[in-house]
Amino acid sequence: MKGTILSGFRPTGRAHIGHLVGALENWVRLQDDYTCYFEIADWHSLTTGYESTGEIQNNILEMAADWLSAGLDPKKSAIFIQSEVKSHAELHLLFSMITPVSWLERNPTLKEQIRDLNISENMNYGLLGYPVLQAADILCYKATAVPVGEDQLPHLELAREIARRFNLLYGNVFPEPKSLITQFPRVPGVDGKKMSKSMNNSIYIADTEEEIHRKVKTCITDTAKVHKNDPGHPDVCNVFQYHRIFNKNETQSIRNQCETGSLGCVECKKKGAAMINEYLKDIRDKRNELMKNADFIYDTLKDGSERAAAVANATLKEANKAMNLIK
Repeated sequence: MKGTILSGFRPTGRAHIGHLVGALENWVRLQDDYTCYFEIADWHSLTTGYESTGEIQNNILEMAADWLSAGLDPKKSAIFIQSEVKSHAELHLLFSMITPVSWLERNPTLKEQIRDLNISENMNYGLLGYPVLQAADILCYKATAVPVGEDQLPHLELAREIARRFNLLYGNVFPEPKSLITQFPRVPGVDGKKMSKSMNNSIYIADTEEEIHRKVKTCITDTAKVHKNDPGHPDVCNVFQYHRIFNKNETQSIRNQCETGSLGCVECKKKGAAMINEYLKDIRDKRNELMKNADFIYDTLKDGSERAAAVANATLKEANKAMNLIK
């Protein structure tokens, strides 16, 4: 194995096709070369969703089904629930003692969240300190690498800074995890904006064929192409972006037909929806079978949490010993 990886998502609902091609497929490849820990980060979901927790348990089940159906293998990777591994919380507490507040306040993602959520006067402690918990998530497993997009590099750098500071103060316990830069393909929502559950513009892995056809049919296309025979501009069209990702063999042909006016938007949407459905067929079939056997999913999460806890507990013990909190 090349090293150890930790990655995860907050359980905010079903995974969409952006998650699939942007992260899950990469995770599936990485688990053949790395020791992998994939967490369902339920504590992290409370940083902004603490007032509405009624769907957390169902979201955990849905997310685990998405991950398993996409190809994560519980024999290769530990797939676990963050809150089932209590060492994350204790290591977070230890790290919080050595992390300057100024490090947290300069976090660009925090600034964006404060602006977008309009919470500058009412920010909770958990939101301010979530990068410290994130560092604990990573360093509990002494992860040597974290798959991230370029926009997430500041988060990882903070984890590296915390590891450096701890090692300087108490001895060399934690590695400084490196980034595995992943070029995530941008998958637009049906409205052309970033695909997001909160925007209600997503195509989900679990969607039926009919739902996908209906959603793609509503997609915004090239507004300059009014009639079928009008020459189109595929690079500004949502549906063409779907072709580029899910219909690579025909992308150039679709482009040529669109630009010459021989392919209308209605037919292009039908082709696009059909290719997405073909791409998802095996994944969706596996997911449907998994959802008939929730006990298997829960057993997988229980086993993954126990495997993760064994490693995290050993790391926590080492950290406590280095800080002279235990003999």
